[in-house]
Amino acid sequence: MASSPAIVVCTVCHMYSLSVSVSSEGFTCDKCREIVRLTEKVLELETRIQTLIEDSKNVRAVDTALDATSSGSPVHCSVSVEPVQQGNWVTVRRPSRGSKHHSSVPIRTSNRFSPFGDAPTEKPDESALVIGDSIVRNVKIETPATIVHCLPGARAPDILANLKVLTNAKRKFSKIVIHVGANDFRLRQSEITKNNVKEVCELASTMSDTVICSGPLPAYRGDEIHSRLSSLNGWMSKWCPQNNIGFIDNWKNFWGRPDLLKRDGVHPSWGGATLLSRNMAHSLRVCT
Repeated sequence: MASSPAIVVCTVCHMYSLSVSVSSEGFTCDKCREIVRLTEKVLELETRIQTLIEDSKNVRAVDTALDATSSGSPVHCSVSVEPVQQGNWVTVRRPSRGSKHHSSVPIRTSNRFSPFGDAPTEKPDESALVIGDSIVRNVKIETPATIVHCLPGARAPDILANLKVLTNAKRKFSKIVIHVGANDFRLRQSEITKNNVKEVCELASTMSDTVICSGPLPAYRGDEIHSRLSSLNGWMSKWCPQNNIGFIDNWKNFWGRPDLLKRDGVHPSWGGATLLSRNMAHSLRVCT
């Protein structure tokens, strides 16, 4: 005899449904699953659009410098060319406007995960590095020696790849702050994400005596996302101190404050970016 249908409740929208094979525990209706999928797609598109906007700004800046060169100003514009990992640079100039022959001007075409320029600072060992995904896009640290490197859409392996390039270039930093994990949870592979975070921290420890993990922000985009990020934050808050890694508990500052996030429920608003910057600056001062 066939099983009679049972009433189950969606954990997201709390609507009732009839089912003969689905347990009521952890049930998510098709509509809510589709909304989560579409929301993630929208976030990816927004990240891509923002990346294109930033690339466009970089190109305009190059053109402005080239225009100054062609008008007689002693301006030299250096742009990176592939492969970025080799640290090659080329100086380009636009020919005078009266010239009949126009040579092509190379522009930067590197992907958004490429490492920042490897030109050394005056005292590279005294510089602090903040590296992470698009969450750190608007982070501003008052200390002049702090470098903030944003990799939109990056996961832990992307952060690791960038640090490897810097390691090969023998770059060292006084302190390193790592913000990672917000994009990794989409893989729904918690143990793999934890191992990836461990690898990033282990490599960073070879580049600096002080490594700090910046914990995830609470996302207001459904119970599953919230649960996974909360679990990651809880794990990081225990694992980091046990392994001599500093930890910034952003969760407790952002929890219950949706005004600190943008409308997408993931990225910090201007107020959220200010708070995140303050948290990181404080950790850079006190962690040794």
